[in-house]
Amino acid sequence: MDILLPRPGNRLETYQLAQHDPLPDPTGAPFQKRAAYAAAHVVIDPVASADPFECAVIDYDSTLAYRHYLWSMGFAVAEAMDTAQRGMGLDWPRASELIRRACAEKAGEIACGVNTDQLDPRDTPTLDSVIAAYEEQCAFVEAAGGRVILMASRLLARCAKSPDDYRRVYGRILPQLKQPAILHWLGEAFDPALAGYWGGADVAECMTSCLEIIGENRQHVDGVKISLLDARLEIGMRRRLPESVRMYTGDDFNYPELIRGDEAGYSHALLGIFDCIAPAAALALRALDAADFTRYNQLLEPTLPLSRHIFQRPTYYYKTGVVFLAYLNGHQRHFRMLGGQESARSVAHLGELFVLADRARLLRHPELAVARMRGILKLAGVGS
Repeated sequence: MDILLPRPGNRLETYQLAQHDPLPDPTGAPFQKRAAYAAAHVVIDPVASADPFECAVIDYDSTLAYRHYLWSMGFAVAEAMDTAQRGMGLDWPRASELIRRACAEKAGEIACGVNTDQLDPRDTPTLDSVIAAYEEQCAFVEAAGGRVILMASRLLARCAKSPDDYRRVYGRILPQLKQPAILHWLGEAFDPALAGYWGGADVAECMTSCLEIIGENRQHVDGVKISLLDARLEIGMRRRLPESVRMYTGDDFNYPELIRGDEAGYSHALLGIFDCIAPAAALALRALDAADFTRYNQLLEPTLPLSRHIFQRPTYYYKTGVVFLAYLNGHQRHFRMLGGQESARSVAHLGELFVLADRARLLRHPELAVARMRGILKLAGVGS
């Protein structure tokens, strides 16, 4: 089977699909050796008359069906996070409804993003207003039955003047929770508004500030998820964590080595790329459970070029690739997104994504994927 695709160098080339079977969709209980959260995307209703940029309607049936797909493989679900376009199309009213629905029918572990995005970004935030907003969302998530993921707040980054301000906010929120939270450090590659989060002048100072806050609240912290896209920084922080606190990798460039670990430890996972590579990741994590490191590497290493392509700069547009692959694989009937972000990547980028997904054995139904890719290309004026 072949398809005419735009390729690097501004040219068209016939691509022959790899001659291998797609990876199966495994099912099973949660993984034994690593906690693994898949941050999941949202599906919109493409025929709703609402403005897609301001108030697109979420297709909850399709959105929740994807959560059940992830749960069936053994993943925990990270709900209403960056992968779901939180802060880039998914506002708090829709996020809270999504959290309510997902928690009401959860078929596995679920943790939900808590932020301060019910506040008007045009107002001048204060530490007190940030604390109140966090408290409101934490109460909502815990009442719904989810674990709290305490997301980095753009408004806290705006109003905090020092590490002590972060210490005040987190020291107020964490002791109130019913169960330990997962902290979330999203690097500025994912969100430029979060530069300098934790109050340091550089990454090293920010890390020290974060570690001090964790140390002071360790009984209220399950773990910390960092997305700095730097394996060295993550390993360094991992080795400084209190013994009871987990490191959750959010590094979509280096996750195989970070999850596998070294002689001094390993990272658990809370990853957006798991949305895309769920079959490969689930099989690899089961291989890790069996201490079959060769099989683990064989399954995850081919997914790295795909992940690095999806998360290439500007990194915050990675959601386009996530939704596009879900569309190619038949998980939703269209390629439309909150905020019109289906247009955030070029057709050449999508063509390369198709190739890399095929090489990683992640096109579940190759004939369907080819037909849908051809439709996207035709709309872009490529092919007949």
